[in-house]
Amino acid sequence: MTAHVMKDGWIGVAKGRPPVGAFAERSRRTKAEDIVAFTEMTGDRNPLHYDKALAEASVFGRLIVQGGVTSGMLNAVVAEDLPGPGSVFLEVSWKFVKAVGVGELITARAEVTQVRADKPITKLETSVRNEAGELCLTGTATVFTVPLAKG
Repeated sequence: MTAHVMKDGWIGVAKGRPPVGAFAERSRRTKAEDIVAFTEMTGDRNPLHYDKALAEASVFGRLIVQGGVTSGMLNAVVAEDLPGPGSVFLEVSWKFVKAVGVGELITARAEVTQVRADKPITKLETSVRNEAGELCLTGTATVFTVPLAKG
C-alpha cells in the first residue's frame, strides 16, 4: 500500500503559500473624488454621499463614502499584498459597523486564519479601521489565488 501524497496547490503562486498568522495592511485617506468614481462605476447616487445638508442632519452627521469604497481597500490588500497577485474573493462576510466619512484615514487589514495545502485557498479575518482605531468593517473572506504564468 502506498502513502497518499497531497498535491501542493500553491506551485506557481506569485507570493507562495502564506503562513497562518501572516497579515497585511494598507491605509489611505478618503476623498470626495472616491464618491464620484464609485458612482460612475456603480450608479450609487445615495444622497448621504452627495447632499451635505441632508447627510449632516442624518445619524451620520456628515457626508459618508459608499460602503464599496471602504470594502474596496480589502480588494487591494488581497490582490496586491496577501495572498497577492492572482487572488480573487470566493466568499466574503462583512459587517459595516461604522460609516466612513470623507477625509478619514482608514486602514484595511487581512490576516490569514486557514490555508489549504492542496489548493491555493486562504481564509482571512478582515477589518477596516479609522484613525481612532474604531472598527468600520469587520468580517471574513475566503480567497482563491490563481497561479500566474510568467510571460
